Amino acid sequence: MRKSIGFALVLVGLASGLAAAAAQERGFAKPDMVLRQVTEGMPKSGKQEVRVLTATFKPGDKTVFHTHRFPVTVYILDGAFTLELDGRPPVIVKAGEAMVEPPNVKMTGYNRSATESLKVVIFYVSDPDTPFLDMAH
Repeated sequence: MRKSIGFALVLVGLASGLAAAAAQERGFAKPDMVLRQVTEGMPKSGKQEVRVLTATFKPGDKTVFHTHRFPVTVYILDGAFTLELDGRPPVIVKAGEAMVEPPNVKMTGYNRSATESLKVVIFYVSDPDTPFLDMAH
């Protein structure tokens, strides 16, 4: 019994290695993990809407003071993004990094650079037809 379990594990490892090699041979790159995070507040309805947006901030630009109803994932392409979350220290996310903005937290995002533009990709999963953001006061 032990020999067959060990043999099965060797076969699984060999198959995994062969599958990875075959994928690379066909031009598929192995993905790099940028962010892995457990989050709360995702939509629970039978259907969700997925939005992928880009935004460019000129030097000194900032977002309105706002909230999101569901988590927002932001990936920074160029520059550095400063996010001020109500009641928390500011977070700075740089090019090549990502973060998850929590739902129902008041926030403002900034490009604090005086010379460089900031370019971000935004991933938002929500109930269908949910506004991307709500103005906060």
